[in-house]
Amino acid sequence: MRAIWTGYVTFGLVSLPVHLYSATDEHGTGFHQVHAPDGSRIKHRRVCESEDVEVPQSEIARGWERPDGRTVVLLDEDLAALPLPTKRTMDVLGFVDERDVDPVLYAKPYWVGAAGEQGQRPYALLVEALARRGRVAVAKVTLRTRERLAVLRPRHGMLVLHTLLWPEEIREPGDLSSPAPVTERELELAELLMNQLAGVEIAGLHDEYAAALEQLAVAKMTGGEVEELEEPVPAVDLMAALEASIRTASKARSDE
Repeated sequence: MRAIWTGYVTFGLVSLPVHLYSATDEHGTGFHQVHAPDGSRIKHRRVCESEDVEVPQSEIARGWERPDGRTVVLLDEDLAALPLPTKRTMDVLGFVDERDVDPVLYAKPYWVGAAGEQGQRPYALLVEALARRGRVAVAKVTLRTRERLAVLRPRHGMLVLHTLLWPEEIREPGDLSSPAPVTERELELAELLMNQLAGVEIAGLHDEYAAALEQLAVAKMTGGEVEELEEPVPAVDLMAALEASIRTASKARSDE
């Protein structure tokens, strides 16, 4: 794997040289934009707004718009000289219990590897200390062109860095939910159903979208049909739905 960030994790006076590696490899759908009548690929060209000419990649830079509307052109060497401590140093701001971090803040995970021999002992120390206390380290780090809030947490003897969304990036849900009273019996049945459905082997799950997409594509090419799935119908009688669900789940477990 190729490191996407190299720098130091610092906590107190301890300095730990590390590399960050992307921990995920998301698979896409394989879609392309095409011209509907003939299926030809659509090309996207970079065109200069004022000159109306196509611009080569070598002439493309980043532009930062000032409050007065003027644009400042920033080259890669300008950004390399950005006076920002978190560009090469991930300073631990503090340690908190993992349950104190709202899961809605979690964004993207990265593997953290010790860089060089001198990083091995402080790396192992941080992993063991976090695991023993059930804590995570809260830090800030600059990845690519953004400073991110992040947590470092132990996982199977390694450090994982999770970038976090800034609190102001979380949208308030507003009035999406309409709390309604539930009965004690309904709660008991819901808990019984959860017990019947307890245990999921996440490692064995897979994305079925690609298979469904292939089925659809083959049907379109051959003139076949794709079976339409029925939409779930909201339960009118909640108690009856819970009881039926428990019976179904119980039968499924006994048939295993």
